[in-house]
Amino acid sequence: MIYWDHNSTTPCAPEVVEAMRPYWNDDFGNPASSHIMGRRAAAAVNKARQQVATLANALPEEIVFTSGATESNNLLFLGVLLSPLQERRQIAVSAIEHKSVLEPARLLQERGFELIELPVDKNGAVDLEAAARLITPRCLLVSVQAANNEIGTIQPIAELARLAHDNGAYFHSDAAQALGRIPFDVLKINCDFASFSAHKLYGPKGIGALFVRGGARCWPWVRPFRGGGQEADLRPGTLNVPAIVGFGEACKIAAMNLDKKRRFLDELTTRFRGILHEKIPTARVITPIEKSLPGTLSVIFPKVNSDVLVANCKTICISRGSACNGAVGVSHVINLIVEGGYRECVVRISFGSQSSLDGLDLFINTVHKLLENQHE
Repeated sequence: MIYWDHNSTTPCAPEVVEAMRPYWNDDFGNPASSHIMGRRAAAAVNKARQQVATLANALPEEIVFTSGATESNNLLFLGVLLSPLQERRQIAVSAIEHKSVLEPARLLQERGFELIELPVDKNGAVDLEAAARLITPRCLLVSVQAANNEIGTIQPIAELARLAHDNGAYFHSDAAQALGRIPFDVLKINCDFASFSAHKLYGPKGIGALFVRGGARCWPWVRPFRGGGQEADLRPGTLNVPAIVGFGEACKIAAMNLDKKRRFLDELTTRFRGILHEKIPTARVITPIEKSLPGTLSVIFPKVNSDVLVANCKTICISRGSACNGAVGVSHVINLIVEGGYRECVVRISFGSQSSLDGLDLFINTVHKLLENQHE
């Protein structure tokens, strides 16, 4: 099986699996317990918190563990929603955000907030001139993803954070696709909040984090959850120690290999683009060459339905876009970026650290056969 869908999820690195192993059956203590096994578990959590913080250039106390970026995003917007009425009632998000940002933002809109969707250009990058006009002193929160999960565009989040702060607003970035794949430095970006998922960087599923500048004590809104007070009372509940340890190990590995992995993926995608252009001249890559996620290619194959192509690639795993948009249907991102006649012809290929072009001939032959069927 050939796996070209690393933007959806990645396999756990062997080192991650090994790091997690003792915490399933041997050191299985609850980190909130005061006995020796509890203290061991707490020490493991603290070590992982430091590892995650190091990769993002944050302080350990600024990392709040959650089940993933989706929960982190919802935690943020629920905090805003549940807080007493404020003078600032405007929320700004990019038009191509992940659904876990767009849907909570629309919930706020239903409850009386003004929702501003920042427009993007043909490459999916937020239009900074338009953003400068739309982000005003009435704005409470600006949320823009670090990199788009479908077409790979890297957003100008440092500039957007500056625009937010110039108007007295908070800035949040969903960095699920960025952490461990491109440099993501919370100090350089100057973001107030950021969301992460471990399974995007060879860690386990079901664990992630919310970066909160200054730590949970600086949380500016109502705490949406109630419980035992874990994670400084911002995300209560017994901590998932094995997954947290795995997340920390994945961040440690990513920090050591970031530049090397990025060069490898850049070279792989460049070769793929070249061969694709030669073998299927009608194919059009819509992922920008500059300022895009390493290893990500969103491609239009005119006259080839993307669902049919995915189904016919029986030993090659590709997707038509975000797994969170469901198995079929055109996403809001593709609807916005791609012309009407081609929206059903887009697939996403996303390489990982163990990828190669071994399946490329088979993939190209599959596309050619589908094109031939169109002429019969």
